[in-house]
Amino acid sequence: MSIRPGPPPEFDNQTRKGFWESLKALKLLPPFFRMIWRTSPSLTLANILLRLVKSAVPLGQLWVGKLIIDQVIYCINHKGEGLDSLWTYVGIEFGLAVFSEIFNRLISLTDSLLGDLYGNTSSVELMNKAATIDLSMYENPDFYDKLDRARRQTTGRVVLMSMVLSQLQDLITIGFLSAGLIAFEPWLIVLLVVAVLPSFLSEAYFSRSSYSLVRSWTPQRRELDYLRYIGASVETAKEVKVFGLDRFLADRFGKLAAEYYKLNKSLAIRRTLWGTLLQIGGVLAYYGAYVLIVLRTISGALTIGDLTFLSGSFNRLQNQLQSLLSNFTRITESALYLQDYFDFLALEPQIRNLPDARPAPGKVTRGIRFENVGFKYPGTETWALRHLNFEIRAGEKMALVGENGSGKTTLVKLVARMYDPSEGAIYLDGVDIRNFELESYRKMISVIFQDYVRFSFKAGENIAVGKIEDVRDLEQVMSAATKSLADAVIAKLPAGYDQMLGKRFAEGLDLSGGEWQKIALARAYMRDADIVILDEPTSSLDARAEYEVFKRFSELAAGKTSIIISHRFSTVRMADRILILKNGEMLELGTHQELLDRKGLYHELFTLQAKGYQ
Repeated sequence: MSIRPGPPPEFDNQTRKGFWESLKALKLLPPFFRMIWRTSPSLTLANILLRLVKSAVPLGQLWVGKLIIDQVIYCINHKGEGLDSLWTYVGIEFGLAVFSEIFNRLISLTDSLLGDLYGNTSSVELMNKAATIDLSMYENPDFYDKLDRARRQTTGRVVLMSMVLSQLQDLITIGFLSAGLIAFEPWLIVLLVVAVLPSFLSEAYFSRSSYSLVRSWTPQRRELDYLRYIGASVETAKEVKVFGLDRFLADRFGKLAAEYYKLNKSLAIRRTLWGTLLQIGGVLAYYGAYVLIVLRTISGALTIGDLTFLSGSFNRLQNQLQSLLSNFTRITESALYLQDYFDFLALEPQIRNLPDARPAPGKVTRGIRFENVGFKYPGTETWALRHLNFEIRAGEKMALVGENGSGKTTLVKLVARMYDPSEGAIYLDGVDIRNFELESYRKMISVIFQDYVRFSFKAGENIAVGKIEDVRDLEQVMSAATKSLADAVIAKLPAGYDQMLGKRFAEGLDLSGGEWQKIALARAYMRDADIVILDEPTSSLDARAEYEVFKRFSELAAGKTSIIISHRFSTVRMADRILILKNGEMLELGTHQELLDRKGLYHELFTLQAKGYQ
């Protein structure tokens, strides 16, 4: 991947759209808070009520402070008279301070609890949504960009919740403080707006620029994450060491990271410079107001207590308003990121139930028929499969044979309805499989792919993946392990079926490729489906072990409709019939002996492999 010499075009284009477009993202706050409310209505309500009460405390503290100053002066002028009132005011101020601290702690507590619950809920929602997404989307780089941005929002947007609630609290506080200023010196409000508005506009502009940079660099940030992973991962460690990739990976990461740092540094410097200059303007406005208040006090128009109250109120109000406007730009920026999360949740799969979908039959009675089936992967014009017309009879074991890229795995993905045909149709017992309810249809099928997942779960859980709802049924798990010959593997593990597999977690043990494959095969037996598909799941086994596994499979899968993909003809010949694919089209179909007699591609491939064993 080439490193771009400057900011991506999308960065400049999005920055030019300006602040007003950012405001549109605020429309996402209502659905965002509906999610928070659904997470915990009681905690949400408690948080809001606590903030409402707390918002009135600053004005109360300033007013009591004014009363204390005026009462101190009164006591001085009257030789100690009025001390009782003074200590009463001090007691009230102390009570407000304690009250404020308690409420701060309670607000932080409810923020923390609500944030944790929301983070968990949004992560689960994201996982559930990802499970419904079409397989084709996972093969699209744009989708990965969306998924990456959405995944980051499940935790990052917890801060947004706290910011918005704090904004509401600050707004109410500002209302109280403004009322106090207006009651004494209304013109101070005008000066206050002049002090904070320029800084706010600057922050709004740079917040939008920051979001544009982060969004436009999503592919590059994914590459950085990928380079971090392959540079320090147990799965890649052997190749990195053997091929000496450490320097190559570090250099590639360094160049890309440096380019992103350069762009971000430029933006950060400009943001700091403008923010500092405009903030100085705000400070000048504050001290201008302070001087005027002092002059009014000297003239006798205001008391010393009034001076304390007004200067404190103006300072507090300026800080609150500055914080409010600054946080407002952060909220609009965060809401822009929130758009990524909702955009992901809005994705609709193409593979889904039709309005009149019916339950799948559960058992194959006639067979699976391909009728003029063709398929092109999304975004390509090349046919992966074309003109397929054949039938897999009920209870038949059919093997698929062909050179790499001939379409074998694509064919089984169509049977499992991970994709729908681009043309033609696949029928189960005479019914187009698109007319069946997706969940009930897939329950009829057990598929073990060549690139099966080695879950960092317990051994028993790794097997139960085939039928996860029965994960606690140890007897069923053990039966599946026995059928796949994985029981001998598990017998050697220190904790047996409770042994953690893989090196990702503490006390985990890794298995050899052949041992992992027996675990994966047990998943097929665990599911006990009527249609079983094995896509080269025994490629890590030696010829004898693979023969024994498939011989056992043939015995145990009697009466089931099976599709087997294998490159070893000692295994293929166990099938009832063999389908030969070439360039995505059916070339030959027949029994092992029939295909040998035809002396076509099957005969050629079989002969070549046989010579290799001589």
